[in-house]
Amino acid sequence: MAKIQNYNFGGKRVFVRVDFNVPLDDNLQITDDTRIRAALPTLKKILGDGGRLIIASHLGRPKTGADPKLSMKNILSHVSELLGVDVKLAPDCVGEETKRMAMELKDGEALLLENLRFHAEEQGKPMGLPKDASDEETAAAKKAVKASQKGFVKELADLAEVYVNDAFGTAHRAHASTALIADYFDKEHKMFGYLMQKEVNAVDEILNNAKHPFTAILGGSKVSTKIDVIMNLLGKVDNLILTGGMTYTFMKSRGGKVGKSLLEEDKLDVAREIEETAKKNGVRLVLGTDCVAATDFAPDADSKVVPCNDIPDDREGLDIGPKTIELFREVILESKTILWNGPAGVFEFDKFGKGTEAVAKAVAEATKGGAYSLVGGGDSVAAINKYHLADEVSYVSTGGGALIEAIEGKTLPGIAAIEK
Repeated sequence: MAKIQNYNFGGKRVFVRVDFNVPLDDNLQITDDTRIRAALPTLKKILGDGGRLIIASHLGRPKTGADPKLSMKNILSHVSELLGVDVKLAPDCVGEETKRMAMELKDGEALLLENLRFHAEEQGKPMGLPKDASDEETAAAKKAVKASQKGFVKELADLAEVYVNDAFGTAHRAHASTALIADYFDKEHKMFGYLMQKEVNAVDEILNNAKHPFTAILGGSKVSTKIDVIMNLLGKVDNLILTGGMTYTFMKSRGGKVGKSLLEEDKLDVAREIEETAKKNGVRLVLGTDCVAATDFAPDADSKVVPCNDIPDDREGLDIGPKTIELFREVILESKTILWNGPAGVFEFDKFGKGTEAVAKAVAEATKGGAYSLVGGGDSVAAINKYHLADEVSYVSTGGGALIEAIEGKTLPGIAAIEK
């Protein structure tokens, strides 16, 4: 596998898979360009070398093919502005006109392909199937897409001489442009971009080179979405802080009263199994002791601090309480490696964001004291940004689902395709 920092892209056509799936408002204006800015070091390195840059990404989730609201033309001017070059827009990501534009690129020029997901072949699954499609129709449509996907992948690969994957956010998907395309390039002509390289190194640091004590903080609403992560981490961490809505399933499994808090009744046995595994592995499982319980799920709801295992019937836990904040802070500050995924409460409501803010501040303080900290997962990233602490932790991951699957111990197709 080639290394981007040692590679000279001069005179070469370079296909770069980025993750420019940025949010757009009703006027189709970008509301957060973090993902575009994250890819700039890779793109500027290629252009600076005199490479001929071909940028490929998806945007949104097109349902039936081309959708003007999800066209790359909506982000073209901003990409040009950030790169400092006049980026051209291809009419499609494949086809004769797109190939001509790619072949005619001169050194230091850039071409942005149209949304990859306007084609069903990108994800390898049918688009626009009627809801009442029969099993036979669905199976036939899937077969047809898979059959045409190979040609689509080859068309993408034929645009360039070098392939760079800088889209960690989609690395867990075996899509045409994120994994399958890599087979058309030998080891000397495919590589990770700077962002992807940093993401891979950050995950490796956490899973394989962690200094102890190692603490993982997992928040969020459901135990069911974190089972595999929890089980994999129970073989690696010293402390596991479980917070957010998950707390109440654990409290209920212990026989506590959780009022109308978020609860997964069908996961009580799983919660007990997690506690038993933690005990068996010598992992300290840390759960909240008090919470801020509100009468309604609303930003200005009446609230009071109560024990997590004794919440009145007419209230639900929306944040951790002061004793829990102190408990979590103590554990975090003793740590040398910290992984944080998921908020401690409904931080989108300022009234119920004190716990998440306290966790963020504790992680930043521990980092300042020499700990390595990785923050990842959409809500955690939103939280660390909300409290202006992104620069005070070791690394903020851009990959939500990809990071989770990596922490689960799964092989990510986008990474494996480059490394093989």
